[in-house]
Amino acid sequence: MFSKNRAAAQPTGSNTVAGSTFSVFGADTRIKGDVTASADLHVDGRIEGDVTCTALVQGEASEIVGAVKAETARLSGVIRGTISVRDLVVLKSARIHGDVHYDSLTIEQGAQVEGRFAPRGANEPSVAAGVEALLAAAV
Repeated sequence: MFSKNRAAAQPTGSNTVAGSTFSVFGADTRIKGDVTASADLHVDGRIEGDVTCTALVQGEASEIVGAVKAETARLSGVIRGTISVRDLVVLKSARIHGDVHYDSLTIEQGAQVEGRFAPRGANEPSVAAGVEALLAAAV
């Protein structure tokens, strides 16, 4: 009747690894609306809306149409919108259409960006403050 296996109680698409939580949007997932996650997020589908999370991993076949705000991001799909990330990795399969604000940036040869790169400064809102507010609201 009662299971000691807590993983069985986790909702589909959400996993716990060493105390942290992450959510996966599969390739067949299409979302219209903003996505806010206090967890790490792996996106293989399509999102039409702004994405705010702690860490974002984007699959090669995925597309995000909207702004992206995260502490860390590893992008390999299509993004159409402004990106504001503390630590950003843009892989060679990424196609970015929009401005990119970052603290730390790594770009693989072959990645395509149609927009401007700029270090986050006084004019750019802090991602950490946005993520902290998100985490406080989730509690």
